[in-house]
Amino acid sequence: MEIDTDGDGERFWRRRVLALAGVLGTVAVLAWGCVRGTAEEPVTRTVAEAATPPPPPTAMPTVTVTVTTTPTPGEDGAACEDDDVVVTLGAAAKTYAKGAKPTFRVMVVNTAENACAFDTGTLDLRITSGDDRIWSSAECRDGNAAKETLRRGVPYVREVVWDRRRGCDGKGARPGTYVADLHDRKGKRQVFRLR
Repeated sequence: MEIDTDGDGERFWRRRVLALAGVLGTVAVLAWGCVRGTAEEPVTRTVAEAATPPPPPTAMPTVTVTVTTTPTPGEDGAACEDDDVVVTLGAAAKTYAKGAKPTFRVMVVNTAENACAFDTGTLDLRITSGDDRIWSSAECRDGNAAKETLRRGVPYVREVVWDRRRGCDGKGARPGTYVADLHDRKGKRQVFRLR
């Protein structure tokens, strides 16, 4: 009696393949069900949606950058160096009659090659009598002092008038001898008399 090994073997493998296909199908159905989610919260995002970045905000902040350059010494517009300016002081008279206000002329000249910015607030005309400081133009100035552009050899001239008061709103100064000079500046002092 012959045994049909070929028929039995073929059936054996056919059954194995069908069983394996069934297991794979069941796994695929379960996986599909897990990915889909529940009916209340279906999974609807696709891979393309997940990879899409969110839209940009409607209002973007504006950034303004301001660059300020400060000229270096020797360039036009740089601050004047003390060694490059010559300051002189002159008086309108040596003696002032009763009621006349002493008047002084301050002149500043730039000797550097380039134009420079001069702070006129550094010009402080002081009136003294012995060790007594009577008046200061810087202390009694109205408003802020301006900066002037000084070109080489072109003088800046300022007239300073003293109202004969002690301090900005004090009593009138007595007749006598007084000295006018520019504080912290080299230059000739002016000696004058009030009558």
